Amino acid sequence: MAKTNAGRFFEDYQMGQVLTHAVPRTVSGGERALYHALYPARHALYSSDAFAQACGLEASPIDDMAAFHVVFGKTVPDVSLNAVANLGYAEGRWLKPVHAGDTLRSTSEVIGLKQNSNGKTGVVYVRTRGMNQRDEVVLDYVRWVMVRKRDADAAAPETVLPDLAKSVAAEDLVIPEGLDFTGYDFDLAGEPHRWADYEVGEQIDHVDGVTIEEAEHMMATRLWQNTAKVHFDATFRPDGQRLIYGGHVISMARALSFNGLANAQMVVALNAGAHANPCFSGDTIKAWSEVLDKADTPAPGVGALRLRLVATKGGLPFTLRGEDGKYDPNVLLDLDYWALVPQ
Repeated sequence: MAKTNAGRFFEDYQMGQVLTHAVPRTVSGGERALYHALYPARHALYSSDAFAQACGLEASPIDDMAAFHVVFGKTVPDVSLNAVANLGYAEGRWLKPVHAGDTLRSTSEVIGLKQNSNGKTGVVYVRTRGMNQRDEVVLDYVRWVMVRKRDADAAAPETVLPDLAKSVAAEDLVIPEGLDFTGYDFDLAGEPHRWADYEVGEQIDHVDGVTIEEAEHMMATRLWQNTAKVHFDATFRPDGQRLIYGGHVISMARALSFNGLANAQMVVALNAGAHANPCFSGDTIKAWSEVLDKADTPAPGVGALRLRLVATKGGLPFTLRGEDGKYDPNVLLDLDYWALVPQ
């Protein structure tokens, strides 16, 4: 009897199915160091215990996106091992900061299924929860992924599409306990721009770029224990190229956004996201942002900005879609998120 696991195919998923993902992960300070080695991440709250403590936290947390990658990576063997592509995100909320010493694990519930018209693939919607060693949910999000069928002749399931919110409401944002930006040090943070300095509709070109290398991408997928075949196995795609993990693009774009958004310290919600076009080794990632909304929060000195973060591979800034309504071929990522900013 075979003891190995070929992963789930589209016909293996059922509505309401709960997947308990293997291999909990205890994070450490090494997680921060490796994250900063992979990306030009410079947000002060995640770089300095002293800065974080001056903002009311017990210590500098693990970067929000690093926590996302750890939780996400656990889900890959059960959700996207046989994926063609990860398609989108919705209703994501960071509920508690993750600190060195925390142990993270993940579960996912199947909340939607739709077979594609070609009969060879289907889209699976899951709600994933990342929990710490105290069974506290630290992260909750929905994603949907296109998965191959094992048997093209297998019967299609009943189509169920989840009713997902277009964005997380400002009043549903969870502010970390104790967070206080009234004594925020703008000099140490790197930029003087406050919440009031940003206007809805404003667009920011983050200027800098980073060329993606195969080695760093492979290190990232291994670090996050992401076993999706499209990232590791060059024979899995007809073009013979390993697809760059979409989360790698997210983190690179978020790090590049420091130039202009250095004070967008904490990511607290993921409203929507699309990996618009594939990214491969050799592509140079640049980024731009648009301010979509602003909100007050009950935390002292803390405001929230809703931001669109767009990563491109050499396209002109502020170009998102063509006249046909489709994403410009140079757009890699279109991400909609809430971040906390000093007022």
